[in-house]
Amino acid sequence: MKFLLVALLCSVSILHAADEFPLVAAEECRPRNGLPNFLTKANTPGAEIKIGYLGGSITAQSGWRPKTLAHFQKAYPQAKFTEINAAIGGTGSDLGVFRLKQDVLDHKPDLMFVEFAVNDGGAAPEQIFRCMEGIVRQTWKALPECDICFVYTLTEALAPAMLEGKFQRSASAMEKIADHYGIPTIHMAMEVAKLAKEGTLVWKAKLPKTDEEKKALEGKFVFAPDSVHPHVETGHELYLEAIVRSMEPIKAASQSPAAHRLGAPFIATNYEQAKLLPISNATLSEGFTLLDPHTNEFGKRWANRMTTLHKGSKPGETITFKFKGTRCSIYDIIGPDGGQVIVTLDDKPARIVPRFDAYCVYHRLSALMIGSDLEDTVHTVKIEIHPEQPDKAKILAKNGNKIDKPERFDATAFYPGAILLVGEIVK
Repeated sequence: MKFLLVALLCSVSILHAADEFPLVAAEECRPRNGLPNFLTKANTPGAEIKIGYLGGSITAQSGWRPKTLAHFQKAYPQAKFTEINAAIGGTGSDLGVFRLKQDVLDHKPDLMFVEFAVNDGGAAPEQIFRCMEGIVRQTWKALPECDICFVYTLTEALAPAMLEGKFQRSASAMEKIADHYGIPTIHMAMEVAKLAKEGTLVWKAKLPKTDEEKKALEGKFVFAPDSVHPHVETGHELYLEAIVRSMEPIKAASQSPAAHRLGAPFIATNYEQAKLLPISNATLSEGFTLLDPHTNEFGKRWANRMTTLHKGSKPGETITFKFKGTRCSIYDIIGPDGGQVIVTLDDKPARIVPRFDAYCVYHRLSALMIGSDLEDTVHTVKIEIHPEQPDKAKILAKNGNKIDKPERFDATAFYPGAILLVGEIVK
């Protein structure tokens, strides 16, 4: 599973920045106000309960997510549990806050787990505040009875702080939002850090199969194949156990069920107004075609995330629109056939932005940043497909990948699906 992880690419800067941000003492569970609405409903015979899982690739795995769902079904057999799988690999809260309504809230969850501590590893604390608070405020504005729980995961690159008894910086920032709103938090990797400190954890290895392999790893706990995504049989079991243990203090802290009320925000610039708008809100030149999920196989593949996915591949094709707001990006797909685009915002110099990176041996969801921290005025956007391809062989080599079939890569495609906006479209 080759997902883009900001945490791994920025580990040096993360460790340096951690010195500048006060880290929170490591604790497996801070129950705060608990999960009263969820627990009350779970104990109601015949209740139908939906659990939303908003996160990155660690949540997308067949690990702690389905394991916890199965645990809840066993613990509360009188209710019926279903999941809302809203995990997308290689993405953080800065995308999660925009896709929240479509991917989670529209399905009306009773409980939502939010897992972004790893993929937010390189984000500035203020940006984490904006996104995580935006997730909370959007949720309780739309579904005031939905309970929320923040869960934190760990990678080897983010582990040094945990080995010193402190949360990593991203989790420490998220704790500020959890404190403000009384949201319970669970660090699922406390036992992982404990084993690492004892010297019995192997961060990166295949699970032993032969007697020889088992003997070589005797007395060791193999966490993950890549130091990031836990083995389902080992690392994810530790994550499950952390949640099971944490439910006891969370139950004790849960009082009578009640609607969550929104008070003053923690940060005024939070992304409560973040939204995902179909790309059809923009003006697309004639060369862009709709990949209708009813008739197009590629469009069908992404239909649960993008309802108006388009494709443009001819140089000179354009997308234009105006918006009033402070942040804007394009929700798109990048992959082997991706090219590069020329982005012009207002009267600023044009930028050439590749829609291809070192992981593009397959297609995946991404976001093309147009502008952030903008003045809250009307802005004009133009995106044009560049006539030249980026140096794909050179880019792939950064991750040890190669061009296998030249025909898969020889293109200048651009796949816009939606506008991610803090603000409003101006017609």
